[in-house]
Amino acid sequence: MAIKSSKQTWAEKGTEQTWAERAEATLAAAGHKRGGARRVLLELLDRQSCALTALEIEQALLRERRQVSRASVYRILDELERLRLVQRVETGQSMVRYERVCESEEHHHHLVCDHCGLVMPFSDDALERAIHALSERVPLAVSEHEIVLHGSCQKCAA
Repeated sequence: MAIKSSKQTWAEKGTEQTWAERAEATLAAAGHKRGGARRVLLELLDRQSCALTALEIEQALLRERRQVSRASVYRILDELERLRLVQRVETGQSMVRYERVCESEEHHHHLVCDHCGLVMPFSDDALERAIHALSERVPLAVSEHEIVLHGSCQKCAA
């Protein structure tokens, strides 16, 4: 899976802060010590436009010549999830993906190719309006939602 670049900033106290900087500050405030493995993982996640598996994260770090053990990747992801800096994305295929939580980003859902495993983000205003309208008719105060559509990507369908 190709790793896409995405520049994200957070407005805090009148200053711009990247997601990685915000995550480091949140981890430090929670009593976590700074570490090289954590920093490179945060920087990698900061550049992502969509969810990755722990294995994809490990492989991407290896391609950057930054060796982080699989156990460290899972430990760091667990810390980030506990602090609500990343969220788990269930796309099926018996895999859990992780995606950074960015309030400044447009909400998106996921398209999953059942043949090659490609995961792509997608947004649709009409879908968001339909979900909002539905949430007014159901006996639940909807706080979040995730749509995952499965099928064949253009390459696999050809």
